[in-house]
Amino acid sequence: MSVRPLPTSTPSAEGVDATGVHALLDALEAAPDIEPHSLMVLRHGKVVACGWWAPYTADRLHLLYSLSKSFTATAAAFAVAEGLLRLDDTVISYFPEFDADITDPRSRAMLVRHVTTMASGHEAETHDRALAADREEPVRGFLLLPPDRDPGTVFAYNQPTTYTLAAIVQRVTGQSLTDYLRPRLFDPLGIGDVAWVADRTGRQLGFSGLHATTDAIARLGQLYLRGGVWEGERLLPEGWVEEATRPHIRNSDEGGWADWRQGYGFQFWMSRHGYRGDGAYGQYCLVLPEQDAVVAFTGDTEQMQAVLDLVWEHLLPAFGAAPLSGREAADTALAERMSRLALPPAAGKAATLKETAVFTPYDGGCEGLPKLTAVEVDEEGRSLTLVEDGRRLELRFGEPGWTVTEGPVPAAVSGGWTDEDTLVLDVALLETPHHVDLSCSLTDRTFTAKWRTQPLHSSRIRAMCAPRDSA
Repeated sequence: MSVRPLPTSTPSAEGVDATGVHALLDALEAAPDIEPHSLMVLRHGKVVACGWWAPYTADRLHLLYSLSKSFTATAAAFAVAEGLLRLDDTVISYFPEFDADITDPRSRAMLVRHVTTMASGHEAETHDRALAADREEPVRGFLLLPPDRDPGTVFAYNQPTTYTLAAIVQRVTGQSLTDYLRPRLFDPLGIGDVAWVADRTGRQLGFSGLHATTDAIARLGQLYLRGGVWEGERLLPEGWVEEATRPHIRNSDEGGWADWRQGYGFQFWMSRHGYRGDGAYGQYCLVLPEQDAVVAFTGDTEQMQAVLDLVWEHLLPAFGAAPLSGREAADTALAERMSRLALPPAAGKAATLKETAVFTPYDGGCEGLPKLTAVEVDEEGRSLTLVEDGRRLELRFGEPGWTVTEGPVPAAVSGGWTDEDTLVLDVALLETPHHVDLSCSLTDRTFTAKWRTQPLHSSRIRAMCAPRDSA
């Protein structure tokens, strides 16, 4: 389907000081432990600034990790509106086949509302324990774990709660999340291709695994900012946004990050300013009702609070109450800058070899990549082959900057020979936040490889892409 572009405007026409956006870009690019991939800023329903750091591009799907949860909650909203789901039903009532197995009174008392708000009564994450209890049916495994306290009385960030909500939605609708959302959310909002990881049951995960564009994140935020109305048409049921984006459960003891201690709604976090959906390593949908603004961001960082701190410090003060006059030059300079954003490539020179070189893992040198058994570099120094669990992934490299390879695992490679013996490469897996840092020694024909940030679904390079069968 063709995607309708979001309306655009200049920052000054919408009361946004372009210097504040410049300051945010400066801060993001200066932070050694934040790698930005994309940024979109909407004000009064219009895109006033957007850019992608090459090699990432506007049309590229990007793994959203737990930002997926906010889309799952939106699917639940439609199911509620259609009378397929009730928040105050017990969870077990949607799985009658487990009725005889689930005997704990707290598990039996757990409501759909409780799993929607991370308030199942468990005091900690149960993901691994639920899979250990029943890998073939994670909902049953989760319900077999007696909650520590009464449901609704304690918050714990807990993946099986969202998985269970997603399983209920898929059961009552008879569709995958993406199929159910396509005519109700994706098409009305003008969202193009998406893809969602499924598990061995065939269910899409719900709590993670959605791949979508930054534009899709921005559109979801704008729908919520407008109370569930899009282009004059009500999509979400009346009152849903107000309920979904207010704190239902206190989480003031949840770690030391200030924006993770403001309360939790229906798969949305409350923030010091507005509310948000977020995902691991810096995937953000920030909704700022007081500023009538939405900020969509993707990246690769473990310092997620730092990203929010920079937005609050630099971007919030840039939102003014009225249009700004005489700022055309600043607007133009910002647009030009955002059109040429790029991540710095790894250093290194191109070189040819006498023959194709095959490298094997240096002892202990494949941190988090146990299935990566060989690296091959062709004699022209232009082709890199990663051999993982007997399967070959061929990537191009050796051009100035980033060399992009499309295919089953879209990737960009930068770097080269740092001396006559050492090849150092940065392999960016473009549909995820993740990179592999690779170093090959020509002297002893060994290599080391490590994840820059550890993937949460699979440690295999070949899994670092959107699932094509559900796109």
